[in-house]
Amino acid sequence: MRILFCCEFYAPSIGGVQEVMRQVAERLVVRGHEVTVATGKLPSRSFDTLNGVSIREFDVSGNLVRGIFGEQERYQDYVSKGDFDVVMIKAAQQWTFDALWPVLDRIGFPKVFIPCGFSGLYEPGYADYFRQMPAILHKFDHLIFYASDYRDIDLARAHGITRFTIIPNGASENEFMVPANPLFRSNNHIPEDAFLFLTVGSLTGLKGHQEIAQAFERMELPAGRNAVLILNGNRLLQIKSGPLSWILKIIGLFKVYGFKSVLKRTIKMLSRKTGLSGGDNDSIERVALRVNQSAAEKKILLLNFPRSELIQAYMAADLFVFASNIEYSPLVLFESAAAGTPFLTVSVGNAAEIAGWTGCGEICPSFLDKQGYTRVDNGVLAEKMAGLMNQPELLESMGVQGKYNWSEQFTWQKIALRYEEVFENLPGQSS
Repeated sequence: MRILFCCEFYAPSIGGVQEVMRQVAERLVVRGHEVTVATGKLPSRSFDTLNGVSIREFDVSGNLVRGIFGEQERYQDYVSKGDFDVVMIKAAQQWTFDALWPVLDRIGFPKVFIPCGFSGLYEPGYADYFRQMPAILHKFDHLIFYASDYRDIDLARAHGITRFTIIPNGASENEFMVPANPLFRSNNHIPEDAFLFLTVGSLTGLKGHQEIAQAFERMELPAGRNAVLILNGNRLLQIKSGPLSWILKIIGLFKVYGFKSVLKRTIKMLSRKTGLSGGDNDSIERVALRVNQSAAEKKILLLNFPRSELIQAYMAADLFVFASNIEYSPLVLFESAAAGTPFLTVSVGNAAEIAGWTGCGEICPSFLDKQGYTRVDNGVLAEKMAGLMNQPELLESMGVQGKYNWSEQFTWQKIALRYEEVFENLPGQSS
């Protein structure tokens, strides 16, 4: 089959969307399919083919609410006039999906869409966008969801959409079926007897690094114990754009969030950087400095491991902790299970469902704010982290169960076969 994937970012950019699309695309290539990815132009990308997957770049950014800038018509023509057997678009609220709204009826081959959670569903600025969404969804031949109970699949069901499949996320068998490096701790100056906490996520301010650092600082360790927290994070690669584009993007932010909200967020960001306020506005750097200077039994490491070393960090950790504010189906929880490492997570996205599927996780009490973002009290998180330190047998059994369930159901190899099955059963495809 000739398959077109459309996503805002792709390798070498790092993130959940990019990872899912790359893992599935590369495995479909191995199975004999021709896969092309239409994605944003990155100044750091120096290739047009990666592991057999063709990459077509478009200098576009934004979405329908903030505004779409760049080569929108070129992208529309490429998709609508393309010679493909199927197109799959991942994620709403970004240009590779939004820019196609006017030309969906002109695409003559089957269309598949992964809504990816509808993160802005409760944002006032997206109200009209989501009023139009049901009619747009009906134009697709099939939808793919990662969760059986979440805001995107609930909206689809409420509007009579039944052409969908639930396909969970996963983790790479190529990456995690490797031996653990016995020197990982010594190489990173981590005591062998320290309890090692790990969290992983891009440094967007929404992935829970701050909340976990503050919880770690407050946490009362069991007598005679010491602990290390690795906060692993990367900065997102950005689409290249000029001054006019940035001005239009700022105007778009005001359209989505309103003047007061943008002003409040800006002041909060500046407060973190300048150190003018503490509490919730504390930066992870300042929390780490305080902990490392004042608590001999605790240590925080701010790192950005290369991928192979990050896999070793997953394997070396005693507990993976996740406190992200907004997610759909977090890959890091599947990766924790693949490493045989139990996880503690707030109830973000379908984290509770993943904990049940894998048998590898526990849920920390959390709540949703008015905009649908997950929040956690760092005192409650601190208590849960300390409590699990005292349950080594439970942690060991969760890790063993998680790795087994991942190997049976959640490797990318097995998940790619499910995507292939969806594509082959679309209208007009041969069986």
